[in-house]
Amino acid sequence: MNEQVVVASDKFKGSLPAAEVAARVAAGLARGGFGGEVVAVPVADGGDGTVDAAVAAGYRRVELGVRGPVGKPVTASFALRGDIAVIEAAQACGLALLPPGELAPLTATTRGVGELILTAVRMGAKRIVLGVGGSATSDGGAGLIQAFGARLNDASGYELPPGGAALGRLGKIDLSRLRDLSGVEFLLASDVDNPLLGPHGAAAVYAPQKGASPDDVRVLEAGLERWADLAEEAASSRVRDAPGAGAAGGLGFAALLFLGARMRPGIEVLLELASFGERLDGARLVITGEGSLDEQTLRGKAPAGVARAAAAHEPPVPVVAVAGRSTLTDSQLREAGIAAAYTVSDLEPDADRSMAEAGPLVELLAERIAADWLR
Repeated sequence: MNEQVVVASDKFKGSLPAAEVAARVAAGLARGGFGGEVVAVPVADGGDGTVDAAVAAGYRRVELGVRGPVGKPVTASFALRGDIAVIEAAQACGLALLPPGELAPLTATTRGVGELILTAVRMGAKRIVLGVGGSATSDGGAGLIQAFGARLNDASGYELPPGGAALGRLGKIDLSRLRDLSGVEFLLASDVDNPLLGPHGAAAVYAPQKGASPDDVRVLEAGLERWADLAEEAASSRVRDAPGAGAAGGLGFAALLFLGARMRPGIEVLLELASFGERLDGARLVITGEGSLDEQTLRGKAPAGVARAAAAHEPPVPVVAVAGRSTLTDSQLREAGIAAAYTVSDLEPDADRSMAEAGPLVELLAERIAADWLR
C-alpha cells in the first residue's frame, strides 16, 4: 500500500494561502525523497480562507455582489453543497476589503453578511455554517439583522446609519418585517469565546485591531450595550454573556439571538465538512501549520484542532507543524499534540524576506520533515 501523508495547514497570513502551503509541502517532501501520496486538506478556523477550505473539500463556489463593510459593493463568495452552505463573514465585512489606512471602526456594517445568507437560503440551504473571523465591524450584527428586514430607528423615528457608533442613539427595533429563517440551522464557527460587552468584549478587545481609538472604544461599548438592551428585549432572550457573542464585533451576538445559532469551534466544523477523519485512514503523518504558532494557537486555532483530530483517530497519527514562526516551547507544542515545529524564521530570520520567500522556504522545511519523519 502506498504511504500517505496528510497536509492540513491553514494559510500563512499575508504570504501563502492554505492550498499553496499544501502544494509547497508536497513539493518539498518529494524533493526529500518521499515517494508516497500527499493528501491536501486546506483548513481554516472560521476566518479568512474558510470558503476556500470548503471549496477544496468539494463544495462549489457561489459568487455575488453584496454591500461591503463601508457600503460600497464588493464581490463575495460562499460555498454550497446540497443544502449546506459555508459563509465567511470576512467575504462581506472583512478588514481585508478596506484600503490600507482607511479603517472604519465606527461605521463598518455586517449588512453584506445578511445578503450572503439570504442568497444561500434562496438557493436551498437548510444548514448554514457562519465563519466569523477577520471582520472590520463592531456593529453587534445590527447590519445583519437589517438585511433580514429589521428597522433600527432613533428616538425621532429616523432609521440609524450603519455602524456601531450609531447604536448609542437606538430608540426602537421594528421586527415586523423580519425574514423568518426558523427552518434554517445555523452553526457559528469561531475560535473566539468572548462575550459581547465588558473588558473581554467585542469593543474592548477587538475594536482597537480595527482602527478604534480609546475614545472610539467607549463609544462602541455604549452603542453595543444599548443594542443589547433593546435587541434582547425584542427577542425575549439574553445572550450577551454567551461565549462567542463578541465574535466579529458582536456579529456572534446577533446570530445567537436572532438566528438561534449554535457555537462550535471553527476548525472542528471545517474538519467535519472535509471528512477529515476518513482522510486520516492509513496516514503515516499529518503536517499542519499556520503563519504563527503562538498562544492563540493553543486556544483553538487550526493546528491545535488538527492535532486533536489526529490524536483521536484510531490509530492516532503523529502531527508536525510548519509555520512562519513559533513562540511556543517544545512542551507547549507537545501538550497541543504537535510533535515538532519547523519554522521559516529558522531558515530566514529577516521577517520581510521570510514573508516574500515563504513558498520556497516551506519547501525546504518539508525536505527536513521528510528526512526526520519519513525515512
